[in-house]
Amino acid sequence: MRLSYTKALNRALTDALAADPAVCVFGEDVGAGMAGPTLNLLERFGPGRIVDTPLSEQGFTSMAIGAALTGRRPVVEFQIPSLLFLVFEQLVNQAHKFSLMTGGQAAVPLTCLVPGSGSRDGWAGQHSDHPYGLFAHAGVKTVVPATPTDAYGLLRSAIADPDPVVVFAPAAALPVRETVTWELAPIPLGRARIHRAGSDVTVVAVGHLVHDALAVAEELAPELSVEVFDPRTLYPFDWAALAASLERTGRLVVIDDSNRSCGIGAEVLATAAEEMRLVAPPRRITRPDGAVLPFAPALDRAVQPHREQLRSALRAFGPLRPPYGEGRAR
Repeated sequence: MRLSYTKALNRALTDALAADPAVCVFGEDVGAGMAGPTLNLLERFGPGRIVDTPLSEQGFTSMAIGAALTGRRPVVEFQIPSLLFLVFEQLVNQAHKFSLMTGGQAAVPLTCLVPGSGSRDGWAGQHSDHPYGLFAHAGVKTVVPATPTDAYGLLRSAIADPDPVVVFAPAAALPVRETVTWELAPIPLGRARIHRAGSDVTVVAVGHLVHDALAVAEELAPELSVEVFDPRTLYPFDWAALAASLERTGRLVVIDDSNRSCGIGAEVLATAAEEMRLVAPPRRITRPDGAVLPFAPALDRAVQPHREQLRSALRAFGPLRPPYGEGRAR
């Protein structure tokens, strides 16, 4: 079976709603399934659980937090990633801290789903952010799946988690399809995935950039053995898995579609430099500092991390494998 990323999110919501009557969905146009993940849910589960909300993110996010405190497991869909800026206080200062400030007497099992984070053609500056670094910085559980099966498994785990979780579904990953020959299952938060084993360089790629990293790794295979490392969960980060990868390779490149200063890429490089084995200075590829994506498609693409930047970063380590005909077997 071929499973699309958006259909994987839809199946995760369907299965979670069917398995647990406490699960419900809030958001704008969720009844019509405008963004894709909530398609046909209203017909199956009714308006008591699939709740179309007014155009007020602060209002329905606060309502969802209250529902979580009283025993429900709400999923809030945000159609545009920058809408998270409007509810940052509620999510970080209230939902995230409530359990800590009550000594565990109250829990807020709230999931925020952003189906289409990052750049979309022509969506411009106020619709193209990728603010996952803000939530990881604040200590909120933060997930960025790259593949349909990971989207399904991580969303199921997020909904079942006792704490708030923000799930970013990158717009560039939504068209991805995957052949599925096994039963879909939850994937634990905080566990990374190695998509391609290698021995020369570790590439940490976030979200949709995993697919770019895999393509470049295949292209450069005659020159470099590249390990493609997908953190999947940015907080908590699987530092043990990254340390094990760097024990094998000793070299690190991070490609991250968010702004450079104080980003996930910077945190990965800093932690690796402090605690892990490196035989060469690490490198990062990000959006520029303070980047705001322009409306013009060519300028939009120029601001985003791309494959040529990754090729250059990898080749900057120098030739690490002899070419064919110079002592290297075909």
